[in-house]
Amino acid sequence: MLEIRWHSRAGQGAVTGAKGLADVISTTGKHVQAFAFYGSAKRGAAMTAYNRVDDSMIMNHEKYMEPDFVFVIDPALVYTSDVTINHKDTTKYIITTHLTREELVKAQPKLEGKDVYTVDCITIANETIGRPIPNTPMLGAFMKVSEMYDIEFFKDSMKRILKKLPQKIVDANMIAIQRAYDEVK
Repeated sequence: MLEIRWHSRAGQGAVTGAKGLADVISTTGKHVQAFAFYGSAKRGAAMTAYNRVDDSMIMNHEKYMEPDFVFVIDPALVYTSDVTINHKDTTKYIITTHLTREELVKAQPKLEGKDVYTVDCITIANETIGRPIPNTPMLGAFMKVSEMYDIEFFKDSMKRILKKLPQKIVDANMIAIQRAYDEVK
């Protein structure tokens, strides 16, 4: 089973991102879960979202997991939350930051020896979508790091999911996904 944990602040789109990813995955015949855990339900409060993916029905509904991937879409959470909790030796971290991997690991020693990827999803979102909602750029970076799906398949699937939005917003999200895919290191 593939498990993903998102670290975010309420209002940054982690729940929507987890549900969008689940929607894409569900079209490929896999079983999937997307759910969230909110502390205080206020905009800006730290929260986590989760995905599980498997070939068979998923009966586990607990928030506890040993994630294969950890997405951190608010860079401050690397310092204020333990994003490495319950990790595996093979866990991959995709972290929104303007820092290089080396600078980030130096600033947060808990990431030392971990498989860390960095991409500035907030800047990408601001420059493409016009708002600091970094969920779709994070998914673009995930497609690159995980090689789960071809980026064009993923973007086509996301266009279907986002179709209720104005076309210019859908187009901006496609640019954001592609930029993060290209810029993740």
